[in-house]
Amino acid sequence: MTEEFDELRPSAFAIAYRMLGSVSEAEDVVQEGFFRLHRAREGGERIESPRAYLSTVVSRLSLDQLRSARVQREIYVGEWLPEPLVRSAEDDPARKAEMADSLSLAFLVLLESLSPEQRAAFLLREVFDEPYDRIAEIIGTSEQNARQLAARARRHVEERRPRFEASREQRDALATRFFAAAEDGDLQGLEELLAHDVVFRGDGGGKAPAAARAVHGRARVARLLIAGLRALARVGFTTRREEVNGQPGALFFDRENRLISVAILDIAEGQIQGVSGIVNPDKLQHLGPVADLSALLRDRR
Repeated sequence: MTEEFDELRPSAFAIAYRMLGSVSEAEDVVQEGFFRLHRAREGGERIESPRAYLSTVVSRLSLDQLRSARVQREIYVGEWLPEPLVRSAEDDPARKAEMADSLSLAFLVLLESLSPEQRAAFLLREVFDEPYDRIAEIIGTSEQNARQLAARARRHVEERRPRFEASREQRDALATRFFAAAEDGDLQGLEELLAHDVVFRGDGGGKAPAAARAVHGRARVARLLIAGLRALARVGFTTRREEVNGQPGALFFDRENRLISVAILDIAEGQIQGVSGIVNPDKLQHLGPVADLSALLRDRR
């Protein structure tokens, strides 16, 4: 049973996380999926493909969760961002395979603009290469409607995706320059790395200080980033560069090695198109002990 869990979990988690944008919710859905697989077997049901059974159950559970989550996100305080998925050096090959372009925060935020049914149809077809008849069965619709849902979602995504993706080497080099300029307070150097229409999004969820809404434009974003790092410098912090959701990022820790925030860069067309900062403690706790940013800033005053 343990071997089967280890084998099937990565693909099941990949579906759930892309659907929900939440590590904790995806883990819960995967656990429930395995529970239902076990219960079906105990009930005498013959399951020829555990992988197909699990992906179907996980997809349906994720779709139900997403439908209810949309109501909650309408009253979310500030900008909503997915929970960051950090790849460590110890990750096994199956885990690394989950880190693809379809995991980028920019992509997941873009998927938020789709209906739950469009999102499911698009992901199952474009990312997981499921046939339309199976997609229709999962969503609970006709095959023709499943094709239409996927087609509409595909057009929506393609219209908003960057035209030229950067190579991994280009991304890493640009990220190194970005973090160096930001920490040095080099406003001009930082602006040169940002696209003219760069967007900064911060997610505090009403539980940690964050920008109330998205900030647009290289000058405003550069000033905001430098001001934010200066505020962190007053309380003392260390930085650890990581790959976050398949993109260059960094984790910021306080003096007691508690996580303060996670920053992720969206790099395409040779420039930084977006910067995301997640400080909502609820979205960081799966990564380890989390600092109380409000308390840290208040104490320094």
